[in-house]
Amino acid sequence: MTAILYPVAADAQAALQAPIARAAREREAAAAAGQEVVFVTEALGPPYASREAALAAHAGRVEDDRPGRVVALASEDRFCRLAQMIEGRPPPPVQPSLKDGRRWPEPKAAPKTVWRLQVSYWRLASAAKPADGPQARAARRKASEPLDYQALAALARTPMRPVKPQQPLDIGLFETRPPEAPHIIMPDE
Repeated sequence: MTAILYPVAADAQAALQAPIARAAREREAAAAAGQEVVFVTEALGPPYASREAALAAHAGRVEDDRPGRVVALASEDRFCRLAQMIEGRPPPPVQPSLKDGRRWPEPKAAPKTVWRLQVSYWRLASAAKPADGPQARAARRKASEPLDYQALAALARTPMRPVKPQQPLDIGLFETRPPEAPHIIMPDE
C-alpha cells in the first residue's frame, strides 16, 4: 500500500492550488521545503448544506461513492476529505432530570450540520501563526463575563503553555519519609 503524499505549502489554499512539493513523512517535507514543517488539518471553503452538494463542488478531490458517479482516488492523493460539522453553537450538555421514572429528559432536535472540505498538509513552520493569545486558564479566570463558544474553541486550539516551570513531584498520599533516612520514600500502611 502506498502512503498518502501530503502537500507542502504555506496555507490550505496553496496546498490545493500550487504546493511546493508532496511528501509522506515529515523528514521528506522538511527537506523539500528547506525548513521545518508542521502537519495540520484545516477546513477550507464554504459550508455546504448537504453531502451531495459538497461532493459536486469538490469532484475529483474526494472519493465519491454515489451510484453512477463513483470516483476512487489513488491512495497517495487522499489528503482531502469531507467532514460534517455543527453549524453555529453546539448544544449545551444535558443534565439528568430523574423525573417520572426517567433519568434523562426527552432529547431535543439534532443541531443543524454542514459539510466542509478538510485538507491535511505539511504547513511551513515560518507560516505558522504564533500563539500570541493569553494562557487558557488565565484567560478564563480573568474574564469579567463568561467566554462565548468561539473564544473557548480558539483557546482549546492553542498549544498548552505553562504559567511557570513545573515543580518537583511531591510524595504520594500513602508514602512517608522515615526520620532516620529522609532521602528515602517508603510506603505507609
